[in-house]
Amino acid sequence: MKKWVFEKMLTVDGWKRNYPVITDAGGRIMDSGNNPDEVEIVKGISIPPFYNAHSHAFQYAMIGLAEKPARNSNDSFWTWRETMYKVANRVSPDDVEAIATMLYHDLLLNGYTHVAEFHYLHNSPDGTPYEDPAEISKRIISAVRTAGIKLTLIPILYQNGGFGKPANPEQRRFILDTDSYLEILNSISLDHSIHSALGFHSLRAVSGETISRLSENYIGDAIHIHISEQLKEVADCLSFTGMRPITYLSELVNLDQRWNLVHATHASSGELDLIASNDSRVVICPSTEGNLGDGIFPIEAYSSVKGEWCIGTDSHIGLCPFEELRILDYSNRMTSHRRLSFQDISMDSLILNIHSSGAEAVGSVPKKFLEEGSFLDVLVVDDTH
Repeated sequence: MKKWVFEKMLTVDGWKRNYPVITDAGGRIMDSGNNPDEVEIVKGISIPPFYNAHSHAFQYAMIGLAEKPARNSNDSFWTWRETMYKVANRVSPDDVEAIATMLYHDLLLNGYTHVAEFHYLHNSPDGTPYEDPAEISKRIISAVRTAGIKLTLIPILYQNGGFGKPANPEQRRFILDTDSYLEILNSISLDHSIHSALGFHSLRAVSGETISRLSENYIGDAIHIHISEQLKEVADCLSFTGMRPITYLSELVNLDQRWNLVHATHASSGELDLIASNDSRVVICPSTEGNLGDGIFPIEAYSSVKGEWCIGTDSHIGLCPFEELRILDYSNRMTSHRRLSFQDISMDSLILNIHSSGAEAVGSVPKKFLEEGSFLDVLVVDDTH
């Protein structure tokens, strides 16, 4: 048993000085305890750690490679994908594990203690399955154990190249049939630091019927999907289904608190209401959304309907959670021409809310900071820096 005394701690009941926390030998928080074996004083400012609710680990290896578009080209998300495909089709399992280990170590240094890995790099470089179909999934788990971060592994179902279109050759490492996908999802060995979730790449990459069937039968805590990231995606969905993406998704599935809509950059006002009223949440990745030219998520409008949201680093252009919040805030200031995008909420409350919503996004973890029985994970900021 160990007693920790935090010099300055942000709790769900506000700021506390010299705040005591008792943990058992495994690091779980106890309600109380007498005669601890050890007492440690933690100086600095202690706050809830961040959950990184959206990561593509292998893309950490391509930072900078897509920043030199050809002269006079109309560079966009869609041309950026060409560089991403080149990297995706080159890395070996050893490469993936090394890249992910470095990334997860760096995420820890920046204040993330749990990462949701949106994992679709399933097959060998020529597109054939590995002897063990979960080979890359297991490499990601190995990287997590080496780095010391907690993980929600989200194997991603990816089957089409667009709405009603077959996959293209560059996507050969991503493609799985439904049975193979479920085999990988069900093979993940879960424990206190490894969780899993159901994931679909996007509406354009998986048929509506498959999304509906798998989500209806899924009994886990969290489901993730890319949605409404790009204007072209919205236009293609309208053309193919007659509906905007989030509206279409709500027709396919029972939107509820399990659903995590990654980006939702171009959600209409009605779709923002739809997300909020069904207790679903948005995973916003401001540094990546800015880098790719996706657009600006309308945080003011979403906050006004009390929508839940959390953050992720996606392609890992930026790794600092405070930077993600700053980009989100400043980009909305530039469109609203007003300061302070987060309506009627203090920064203290904002950090607590993001922690709670992030916990919902990664699934199977306590939602309340410092809850009895949870592991003691705290972000300590050096206040002498």
